[in-house]
Amino acid sequence: MNIEQLNAAIAEEFEIDVNDITPDASVKDTLELDSLSLLDLISVVHDVTGCTVKGTDVSHIATFAQLYEYIEQCS
Repeated sequence: MNIEQLNAAIAEEFEIDVNDITPDASVKDTLELDSLSLLDLISVVHDVTGCTVKGTDVSHIATFAQLYEYIEQCS
C-alpha cells in the first residue's frame, strides 16, 4: 500500500490539507465524517487500495494509523 497516494486521494476527496492526515489524527474529526461522507471514505480506500472496508469494521477505526493497519490486513 502506498500511504502517500492514499492520503493524497483522501485529501482531494475531502478538500483538506494532506498534512492534516497524520497517523495519530482522528479520522472522524479530521475528515468531519458523517454517514454520507463515510461512504466516500470507503469508496476512496477501495479505489486506491482495492480493500473493501466493511461497515461493521469502520466503527473500530479511530485513527489513520488504525486505518492503515486495517488496509494492510485486507491485502
